Amino acid sequence: MTEVGNRAVFGSDHPIGVAVLGMGNVGTEVVRILREHADDLRSRVGAPLVLRGVAVRNLDRDRGVPAELLTTDAETLVTRDDVDLVVEVMGGIDPARGLIGAALRAGKSVVTANKALLADYTGELAAAAETSRADLYFEAAVAGAIPVVRPLIQSLSGDRVDRVVGIVNGTTNFILSAMDETGADYEITLKEATRLGYAEADPTADVEGYDAAAKAAILASLAFHTRVTAADVYREGISKITAEDLETAAAVGCTVKLLAICERVPAGPGEPGPGEGGKERISVRVYPALIPRKHPLSAVNGAFNAVVVEAQNAGRLMFYGQGAGGAPTASAVMGDLVMAARNKFYGGRAPGESVYAELPIAPIGDTPTRYHVNLQVADRTGVLQAVAGEFAKHGVSISTVRQEGSDEGARLVVVTHHAQESALADTVAALAELESVTSVTSVLRLEGTEE
Repeated sequence: MTEVGNRAVFGSDHPIGVAVLGMGNVGTEVVRILREHADDLRSRVGAPLVLRGVAVRNLDRDRGVPAELLTTDAETLVTRDDVDLVVEVMGGIDPARGLIGAALRAGKSVVTANKALLADYTGELAAAAETSRADLYFEAAVAGAIPVVRPLIQSLSGDRVDRVVGIVNGTTNFILSAMDETGADYEITLKEATRLGYAEADPTADVEGYDAAAKAAILASLAFHTRVTAADVYREGISKITAEDLETAAAVGCTVKLLAICERVPAGPGEPGPGEGGKERISVRVYPALIPRKHPLSAVNGAFNAVVVEAQNAGRLMFYGQGAGGAPTASAVMGDLVMAARNKFYGGRAPGESVYAELPIAPIGDTPTRYHVNLQVADRTGVLQAVAGEFAKHGVSISTVRQEGSDEGARLVVVTHHAQESALADTVAALAELESVTSVTSVLRLEGTEE
């Protein structure tokens, strides 16, 4: 063994042992690729990748692999002497957290697709990796097969990223795309998504934005060199979106998407700016929003994902593709696995966690954006003046107003200029108290405009 130049630490006949935790859709594909493409993988790494074991919950099922490779004792598997790399695709917080930690402390490099775990415990796991000089890779945790983690860590490491915005949940994108195309309401489209396998039996994590929020936390941490957890992410889901919301969006040349938005924002009121010894802040949020049909994300339909990164020198970059599924996610896992194996073979290391900036998180109330407010009002003189007065009273500037007749009076659709979330919330509360306003039907943000 040697570490001179590019010569290998291991000999070319020295196997690199791999343990896989979990054999669901992704784990099954990872095991298949390891076995079916062993020769190619050996050539790419420089040494053979040998599957040492697969941890499963139930040994009774036929999984298409030799029985001696299966075990329910994941704790022992991850620390075995003949295991060099651990692939975690079991999901959830526990026992995955303990198993990954044990593997890293034992000097095993880890590849994981576990966004829920990383959104809260990246710091803990990164510290364990740093102590033992092991690698922690997680490309598959954010957008399936789409390479976005490595570009943020490596390709853009010499640039300044200002904004990351994307569609990072395939279930919600399928539902909203179908609502837009068919005019069907949310509940009907959710049932269809469940029937087709796009939505889980319990779709809460997807439709209420928890999955997207975990991914947003990871993206923001990488983009802004600041540790961000899921609790830092403002979150709203799509369960209250109606067919009428899609209809009114179409009327103004827009569609509705669940967006994960991570961006730099100015220092807060009374805080010194970046040039005066203070710090800018970052806003990390997930919510359904209108975006213009001309915006590149508006054309991302079905279960596909896309992430747009805006960097100071590179400009706007867009990453698009399959955001979920066994084979696409396994592709990202295998990319990480090959990188980790090469590092084992040649004695290199992956970049560690970078959180030097420590930027504060801006509360949602301080975050400016545009709004699309849908009101049901009495069809009589003076109503528009009263409504406009409440917007002006709370410092929210109106961009356009559209009025339509309805069976219950009239409908007003108000689009604002950029306004603080807190000011808009106060405006909506005041509107709901007006005698001429029957109801505030919906309030949606408007993103992706130049104004």
